[in-house]
Amino acid sequence: MKEELKQLKAKLERFEKENNKLKQDNASLTTQLNECVFCVENVSEKDFTFYTGFANRKTFNGLLKFLNPGQNGENVRMDSTDYVGDVQGMKQGRPRKLSPENQFFLFLCRVKVGLFEQDLANRFSIAISTVSNILITWANFIYLRLGGLNIWPTKETIMEHMPETFKDKYPSTRIIIDCTELKVEMASSLLLKSQTYSNYKSSNTLKGLIGISPSGSVSFVSQLYTGNISDREITVRSGLLELPFDKGDSIMADKGFDIQDLLDELEVKLNIPPFLGLSGQMTGDDVITTQSIAAERIHVERAINKVKSFHIFDQVIPLSLAGSINQIWTNCVLLTLFQDPIISSRTDELEVCYYLGFYSVTMVNELENVELTVKTYAC
Repeated sequence: MKEELKQLKAKLERFEKENNKLKQDNASLTTQLNECVFCVENVSEKDFTFYTGFANRKTFNGLLKFLNPGQNGENVRMDSTDYVGDVQGMKQGRPRKLSPENQFFLFLCRVKVGLFEQDLANRFSIAISTVSNILITWANFIYLRLGGLNIWPTKETIMEHMPETFKDKYPSTRIIIDCTELKVEMASSLLLKSQTYSNYKSSNTLKGLIGISPSGSVSFVSQLYTGNISDREITVRSGLLELPFDKGDSIMADKGFDIQDLLDELEVKLNIPPFLGLSGQMTGDDVITTQSIAAERIHVERAINKVKSFHIFDQVIPLSLAGSINQIWTNCVLLTLFQDPIISSRTDELEVCYYLGFYSVTMVNELENVELTVKTYAC
């Protein structure tokens, strides 16, 4: 009997040692797994710019602080099962697996790199339904925070930073506008299918209007409209003409924007390339004018290309994103303001963690309050 107890005790001690060793191995593997997981903390500086589009982490952290999701993401309400902190002494739901930093990082990976939701679910080790929830919630959250900022510059600010080429040839320019189209999944509705069909793209699209100041800073973005809308109609519906123009201002655009009659009421001039005459040929002066306008109008196309560098727009937009595509579109346009400017003749090295463009003093103060180094590119 004593011998059996002795053997059992020895076996128990052996099992305890093996159990402790397995626990240590498990802890070691867990540590290695955590070190290898795809998250904002483990991404290298080079890859960080690739995944986010920001020049550095300081920009990312500064913008996140301005967005203010809360220390535990309590300001970003996803659904009723989310943990949102104490409510009258009671906690609701379960804690979120991803921190606010990684939720924002996940959103940027989706829109900037165009990673699919299944890929993001694998990278962050979360369910694909959680990925969808995070994307939709953060699209709305960023839209509410950035969409409320005043990006329309005053005439004084525009003149202060206007490039010399504009001052010499088109000093009255207030905004340069152009439209772009995004391919969208074909709807089953015949009416919606015809409304989204674009003759220009020969496919179903959504169309948006973008405007920039002469210095290249985005100063206007419209919502998306069905692809068959004309440039004139989108100008009216977007609310561009309701902005505070000054008497004598001018708008630079392409030939499709035949809106001079609409601008006459505002006493604003339209600068577009001249049309062909009855002879079917342009005069020498018309050719020079066309080339001159094209040389300046090219910057709005460059601004659009920056938006198109968000690779979520490389794919055909699925109808499942219909409820949030406007928010995603606007967010991507506004996020280009956090990148390097289109036009800059500065030769000295600037420490810029947020490209401000020409915003109001109120916005400058808002951003300075979150300890951002705010600089404006003067051209």
